[in-house]
Amino acid sequence: MTEEKLSFQAEVSKLLHIVTHSLYSNKEIFLRELISNASDACDKLRYEAQTDSSLLDGDSDFKISLSLDKEAKILTIADNGIGMNHDDLINNLGTIAKSGTEAFLKAAEESGKSDVNLIGQFGVGFYSSFMVAEEVVVTTRKAGEDKAWSWTSNGEGDYVIGDATRDGHGTTIQLKMREDQSEFLEDHRLRHIVKTYSDHISIPIELKGEEDETLNSASAIWTRSQSDVSEEQYKEFYHHVAHAFDEPWLTLHNRVEGVIEYTNLLFIPGSRPMDLFTPERKNHLKLYVNRVFITDDCDEVIPQYLRFVRGVVDSGDLPLNVSREMLQHNPVLAKIKAGLTKKILGELKKKAEKDTEGYVTFWENFGAVMKEGIYEDFAHKQDCLALARFKSTQDDDWVSLAQYVERMKEGQDQIFYISGDDIDALKKSPQLEGFKAKGVEVLFMTDPIDEFWIPGVGAFEEKQFQSITKGGADLSKIKKDGESDEDAKEESADKDGVDRLCAAFKVVLGDTVQEVRSTDRLTDSAVCLVAGEGAMDRNLQRMLKQHGQAVPDDAPILELNPTHSLIKKLVDLSADGTTPTIDDAAHLLLDQARIIEGETIPDMTAFARRMTSAMEKGLV
Repeated sequence: MTEEKLSFQAEVSKLLHIVTHSLYSNKEIFLRELISNASDACDKLRYEAQTDSSLLDGDSDFKISLSLDKEAKILTIADNGIGMNHDDLINNLGTIAKSGTEAFLKAAEESGKSDVNLIGQFGVGFYSSFMVAEEVVVTTRKAGEDKAWSWTSNGEGDYVIGDATRDGHGTTIQLKMREDQSEFLEDHRLRHIVKTYSDHISIPIELKGEEDETLNSASAIWTRSQSDVSEEQYKEFYHHVAHAFDEPWLTLHNRVEGVIEYTNLLFIPGSRPMDLFTPERKNHLKLYVNRVFITDDCDEVIPQYLRFVRGVVDSGDLPLNVSREMLQHNPVLAKIKAGLTKKILGELKKKAEKDTEGYVTFWENFGAVMKEGIYEDFAHKQDCLALARFKSTQDDDWVSLAQYVERMKEGQDQIFYISGDDIDALKKSPQLEGFKAKGVEVLFMTDPIDEFWIPGVGAFEEKQFQSITKGGADLSKIKKDGESDEDAKEESADKDGVDRLCAAFKVVLGDTVQEVRSTDRLTDSAVCLVAGEGAMDRNLQRMLKQHGQAVPDDAPILELNPTHSLIKKLVDLSADGTTPTIDDAAHLLLDQARIIEGETIPDMTAFARRMTSAMEKGLV
């Protein structure tokens, strides 16, 4: 017998260290994870056999069996599913190819705890075996192949792969239990665990003994009526299908009958899955045809912006031998997708109206993804807009666009917003000052997708979206509460002097700015930068540059606050034309505006020289 000793991938070693040293009290979940994996293996073989019946090799009666050897302290879990070969063992058990794993490891390290509550979310539930076992031996044979393989490890850093013998396809996992985990070698304990966590598994789970005993009901939970399924059963099925440990925030179980018939059992998680923002944007719904598993990798069953939804869709209107290529253009699946989307958005609308606090929890978890629907799903754009919630300058509560429009100021005909990465930084932005002074609410747009859906939508209830960092944001029509016309006029004192200073600054700064002008959007700050009315928003420019994208070389507009004491003093100095003081002030104020926006000053040496000179002259 040839053996091959290999080392775990670094991430696996870290994960195993966390698992084997875990103080997690609910260790019984290891059995749920192994049974769930065995069920998936049987589902995959059932699907593959639709196009190649020889893979079954006369063994089509799928089952999962548990057996105990109390004297040797070994618990065995076996299935007759698709099995694995040499390369599968390395890829599946020696390497973690899951993007969420790094996030899990980072979260575990930062928390300083050895709690592994979320292990199942990362597709690595197999490793939970090492919470209870001092050694794990896997014997497996892949369907359609003659050779069997063994995989052995104590979870310390290495594993051994060797030749093995096995009658038929499938996988057998032997757990040599730790001394303090003997409870899992008792029949009654296994019965309780299977009934609690795996009763919904549609494949029989047998406990071997003098007489084999089936421990689960072995019926697909989604085929039952809602009245026959308890909340606890729904929760455990969610744990199985989502590989999660949290509780579902919303459960949708219904059967659709008509031209197209299908059943769906869907869950919206109570917490954010770690793979939510991976570039692949894969959904995780399992597609079945008459209870036969087809795929869990089908982007055609639900829109990508609803990829956080977990669960099962089962239809008899699709052929059993449907290929993934056929699914991409299947009209039946397109109708199912439309129906599921309508149902989910409709239920979210109900929650938003009847459970405001609960809906906030959902939005904080999945709002950034839901906004993708505004950009991508033309048919449901208005539905997604109505569901959207935003933080604003009004208070700390989330606000809908309908609520924003309802409380707009007299004379206000635009929906004002400011975009950026950090809401705390945005709250300090000088561009907000004039809006705060007049009590005008401004929405904070902090998700990258905001820069893309807003130009595509343009308006909500005929109110145009307007970035306050662009030149089109006009506050002149809007008065403060209780402000008179005379009060408004006082804001524009010495307009000629300000215009003269603006012209002098423009001469000094040249093409580095598109324009220098007076503004009413500032109250406390001396200057700010904005983009031209038709130019790209400055936050979008920065975001694209960070990702190496080509960005139009649009110079910004420098706006001056005519009521600021510094600007007033510079207005007086500019009466004699451009001077070295005006020259330095123009560059310093431009650099100051750049700093406030988080940009890099192009010439730090010149900035330092000018700052020193200004301080010497006592201007600041």
